[in-house]
Amino acid sequence: MIIVHNEKLLDVIRNSYTKDSLQSVVSLLEERGVFVFRPLSTHLFPAAEVNNETQYTGYKHVWIRDNIHVAHAHFVIGQFDVAKNVANSLMQYFKKNQRRFEDIIRDPDCANNVMDRPHIRFDGTTLMEIDEKWSHAQNDALGYFLWFYCQLIKNSQITPEVEDCRLLALFPLYFQAIKYWNDADSGHWEEERKIEASSIGAVKAGLDALLEITMNFPEIQKLLVYNNHIVSPGLIATLAEHGQSALRDILPWECIKPPVKQRRYDAALLFLVYPLGVVNEEISDQIICDVTQHLQGDHGVRRYVGDSFWAPDYKSKLAPEKRTVDVSDDMSSRNRLVGEGQEAQWCIFDSILSVIFGLKFGRTGDEDYLQKQTWYLNRALGQLTGSDCVVGEFRCPELYYFEMGKYTPNDSTPLLWAQANLMLALNEMKISLDRNWAT
Repeated sequence: MIIVHNEKLLDVIRNSYTKDSLQSVVSLLEERGVFVFRPLSTHLFPAAEVNNETQYTGYKHVWIRDNIHVAHAHFVIGQFDVAKNVANSLMQYFKKNQRRFEDIIRDPDCANNVMDRPHIRFDGTTLMEIDEKWSHAQNDALGYFLWFYCQLIKNSQITPEVEDCRLLALFPLYFQAIKYWNDADSGHWEEERKIEASSIGAVKAGLDALLEITMNFPEIQKLLVYNNHIVSPGLIATLAEHGQSALRDILPWECIKPPVKQRRYDAALLFLVYPLGVVNEEISDQIICDVTQHLQGDHGVRRYVGDSFWAPDYKSKLAPEKRTVDVSDDMSSRNRLVGEGQEAQWCIFDSILSVIFGLKFGRTGDEDYLQKQTWYLNRALGQLTGSDCVVGEFRCPELYYFEMGKYTPNDSTPLLWAQANLMLALNEMKISLDRNWAT
């Protein structure tokens, strides 16, 4: 059974789609503004649309990770200017703050203070850092940028200038300095630091993409130099192999050590399947199985077992200033708020699962994959808010959490990352229908 929060969608959701019936869905969502992305003056995107009541979330700020996912979705559907603008603005941000990379390359011990690492959340209007303690040890965010920027180079959407190449050279040198394959970071969920596969995989994806650029664009490879440090293809390949070795040891777990931080299941691993594509078919299938069997709920997908972010009755138990603060140093207080099975269910994963099954259908022609693609697309559509939502209907929530006896969207609605993923899922379904129609 699929739960549909907006009854108006019941008229257009189908167990199987034709081109026309899918277009009816797309047209309805476009009319309702589901795919409206309002960039800042710098072309970057806030994490969510906020109002006076939800500003406390801090989601008016820019996250590197979220922006890459939003930009990637626009790139996939052919809106290249949006993708390029995001990548170029992030490049400008890194240039303004490249001392963060340089200091740690020069003295790796500087990385012990997370505030001295490159900041992954910042003021998107000014491209300035925010003077607030945050869990900036997030290697995945840096890996995502390197990966996506190189994708744009590869696809002739960006031609980097000399200074851009100099900045790119800092990334592998930084990853080498912190020994990313053995570095405890806060990862996708910005929580307690641990050595996690989802972060290592994102960095490896970035290094693989940069290595491909050096092999195919020798004029760029010659410019990958910083302070007499030559970033050669051999160095990049060695760093990538360190990551691959670590992934062989950890996957399909998210974290295997130390024991107190071990985590068997984490939905962030899905991003290693798509869009990053850094795991083989066997590991990919295991990750999908783990997520769907152990983390999937009726309203979305749990990030991991025991996730206390937006635990039941979160708003009544925590004051606004306590709900989205940095908890990476000590999560014990928040973790006491949740019991097993009470975790919030997120709205960014079902769309990704739909895309993954669509790609499997494209490779194999197996109709079972098309059915799964459709089912997860419908789950994602069902997550759109109904008329009873305080921020309006037809919005993509960050998550649903249990409040006063029922599942309700949290205050970070609409979340632009969720919008982008739904856009990807609909696009991939169109591709599948075009392929299936031809057969």
